[in-house]
Amino acid sequence: MGDVVSSHLDESRRESITARTRDVMKRFGDVYERQYAVALFNSVRFEIEGGGRPQSQLLHRKDPLAGRSIFSGILFQYLEDNRKWRNRFISVPNSYTISYYDNKTAHERGLHPKGTINCAGYKVLTSLEEYVELMGASLPGVKAKMGSGPFIKCATAFPLILWHPYGRHHYFCVMTEKEQKKWLAVLQDCVRHSNNGLSEDNSVETPAFTDAVRLYRQDQGHYGTWDMMCGNPPQILANLVMETLHPQLRDAIAPRLRGKMQQRQRNWMLISDAVYRQVLSQTSSQFSALVEASQVQKVQLDARLRTDMDQIVTSKEHVSGKIRAVVLPRAEQLLRSSVQPYISSILEALMEPTSRGFSEVRDVFFKELVEISKNSLNGGGKEKLGENLERLSMLAFHPVKMHSCYEKVEQLNLEGLQQRFDVSSPAVFVGRAQILMGEQMDNSVYTFEQLLQQSLDSSGSGDLCKVIQRCQDRVLKKYDYDSSTVRKKFFREALLQITIPYMLRHLRPSCSPELPRFQELIFEDFSRFLPVENLFEEVVLHSVSKDIMMAVKEAAVQRRHNLYRDSIVLTSSDPNLHLLEDQPQVDWAAKFGTDDMDGIDGGGGGGGGGGGGASKRRKQVVSMIQLEGLPLPYESCLDIPGVELIPEEDGSREEDEEDEEDEEEQAAAQDPESPDSVNEIRDLINPVVEVVVPSREDPGDATQPTPSADGDATQPKPSGEEVVTQLTPSVDGDATQPTPVVEEVVTQPTPSGDGDATQPTPVVEEVVTQLSPVGNGVEVEAEEDAVPSRKSQQQRSSPHSILQELKANKKPKEAEEEQVEEEREVEKVQEEREVEKVEEEREVEKVEEEREVEKVQEEAVQEAMEAMEVAVQEAEVELMAEASAAAAAATDSSTGGDSGFQSPSMEGPDEEQAQPEPGQNTEVEAVMV
Repeated sequence: MGDVVSSHLDESRRESITARTRDVMKRFGDVYERQYAVALFNSVRFEIEGGGRPQSQLLHRKDPLAGRSIFSGILFQYLEDNRKWRNRFISVPNSYTISYYDNKTAHERGLHPKGTINCAGYKVLTSLEEYVELMGASLPGVKAKMGSGPFIKCATAFPLILWHPYGRHHYFCVMTEKEQKKWLAVLQDCVRHSNNGLSEDNSVETPAFTDAVRLYRQDQGHYGTWDMMCGNPPQILANLVMETLHPQLRDAIAPRLRGKMQQRQRNWMLISDAVYRQVLSQTSSQFSALVEASQVQKVQLDARLRTDMDQIVTSKEHVSGKIRAVVLPRAEQLLRSSVQPYISSILEALMEPTSRGFSEVRDVFFKELVEISKNSLNGGGKEKLGENLERLSMLAFHPVKMHSCYEKVEQLNLEGLQQRFDVSSPAVFVGRAQILMGEQMDNSVYTFEQLLQQSLDSSGSGDLCKVIQRCQDRVLKKYDYDSSTVRKKFFREALLQITIPYMLRHLRPSCSPELPRFQELIFEDFSRFLPVENLFEEVVLHSVSKDIMMAVKEAAVQRRHNLYRDSIVLTSSDPNLHLLEDQPQVDWAAKFGTDDMDGIDGGGGGGGGGGGGASKRRKQVVSMIQLEGLPLPYESCLDIPGVELIPEEDGSREEDEEDEEDEEEQAAAQDPESPDSVNEIRDLINPVVEVVVPSREDPGDATQPTPSADGDATQPKPSGEEVVTQLTPSVDGDATQPTPVVEEVVTQPTPSGDGDATQPTPVVEEVVTQLSPVGNGVEVEAEEDAVPSRKSQQQRSSPHSILQELKANKKPKEAEEEQVEEEREVEKVQEEREVEKVEEEREVEKVEEEREVEKVQEEAVQEAMEAMEVAVQEAEVELMAEASAAAAAATDSSTGGDSGFQSPSMEGPDEEQAQPEPGQNTEVEAVMV
């Protein structure tokens, strides 16, 4: 590997790469310095003047992952050095930087990892076909043969590949499809959070950096969104350098690569990774120097801004007015002809999957709370409640549980609009929406925890289910409002990111030559804060913003996607709630005395370096796939473990255990049961026969020895003595000699005639055993004078009889266990029915309350309508009275002195003429409305 890289990246080529990177960073630094002053001006102005941003209803947690790790487990990793698959223990800390170790012990001891992976810019692949396609696109001049595969052979059918356009690729695999889905969710979550490397808390550095990158790419002729705007600033700058450097190196080095197609692709990947690491190290050091230089000037710039803010704002408005007069007519013409017809279709394409994703977040949160309520109703206890709440606190960072929410947004499709508006792919908007969904979930969970903590402290945990229900309803209402606000802001920003670059690309050629003359209108002291290029973009931005705001408002009025109108502001809802935001995070494990959590406490340690050790174990968000203590003897692709050695999640384990129990019951019904303990197995191999012969009253017979099968005499035994004979059957059926194992002498005291102390009287019994081979077994025949009520030794010593006795002994136990299990199942069914009954009663109560509310509203509307009708009738009567009075006055004046009395036909206005027809738009109705 080193020979390939060194042969194509000699000293002269590395120096040219360094010079190219230095040149890009110098030009970017000039743009960044200008944008830093603009961002500082906007920040100070917003601080002085304030803003009208809507207040969030949910609380925000500052450091949700403090003392946590995300995931850890076992994967097979492909090593390019020896081209073999090895076991690796993978740890994902709260920084989302993947660390892999030789084994779990090395991780717990705090040793340095074998390597780390920063997932920014990576793409997770689950099939070799996708990887072959991307590798083929990396070297366009190299044509692959039909059916040719990659340069690696996956050890299993479930690969996981981390692909990067410039960096090294990483290859993993697992044993089952379920493991693959779980690891896919974890790796995608690492990529998602690593791409979001720019902190929104920095109100100056982050806007300055993003605007500088955008303006630099526009100077290079690249408008529109950029997929590689991911990671921290040094990584983004390295991607900016590689955007133009990578194609040039490929054209220069690719023709010189030798070997088969797969080997050339692999060599090019290694060369590209070496170049990328060299560029990244250089951008990291130079950007740090650039930030330090900007921080030195910040104090001086801030003082000048606060002193001359009014003059700077006045100068900006004056120059912006001049630019608007020149640019606005052209911008409006382009807007009407090429942008307005597409705004509604773009908005619809954004709203459908995004709203489904936020709705799924609400459903997942609701289901988790329902499970907690069920457990509280079933009498789970405080420890179980603490365990469930501890899991709930990390719900937003659980990749597997949030995967269903993220999948909804991944369906976002801008097909047909990407080429027109220069949108490379919808991945930028998908990633942003997923980050916002995770934030809303965490805000909802944190708000619920604080409300529950407050309720428990004030009212206690008497009726816990009702307390949880009340807190749940409050949080869901706040989530609906906040999610609507967040989505509307996301839609506006996405529409601006799509349309503004398109308009700038068409307006800049005609407007750029006229911009320098406006720079002369700005004072030299204020020119750093008011660059003409930014003022030109603000004019274009305002021209498009009106149509975008109107489109989003119309979508909110339709209420197709559960969006609130802008007029609905919940400012007075829970005014004291935000006082809880400064409270520390609730430690449910300590509150309810559950220090160890199954599935939460794991071996996931801290960062990628050493230090920490096993004493600093962090709580793990996702449970491990493999059990702790599982041996890891597998070292290559030839020693892949079986599927049964890799247990899955807790739920699947329970299902698997139930399936195994059913299979065991079916097998037990067909075949005889096997002994459970080791002693029973030994008894089957070497059966022990206990022969108890009753004592005989004839002492003469007892004193006579009984010849055995081989002619030896058997010694007399005292009365009460048990002779336990162990029979060892031979395979060939030969006779087996009985061997006495345990002899227990029990003496029975017999009183003497003279009243002396009782002497033990031995009672001799006669035992005659004869062994005769029968087939492959051993048959024991007792003496003819044996007690007929006793079982023969043959029946007692055969394995079949022993198994029958064991089964007979076990049947009552199994019957009792089955009865206990049936009682438990009946209790569970009764509890579930009670829970369902309570839920049905709640739903009925909710429906009745809604009906009562609707009834009250209908009555209020009816009363208002009646009042309006009465008011309209009174107004009509007054108008008709005035009209009749005027007519009477006119009649009096025309007759020249009438008596003043009216005819009976003129006593009042005609009712049919006075009342307007339904639906007729009269002046009175218009006034009333």
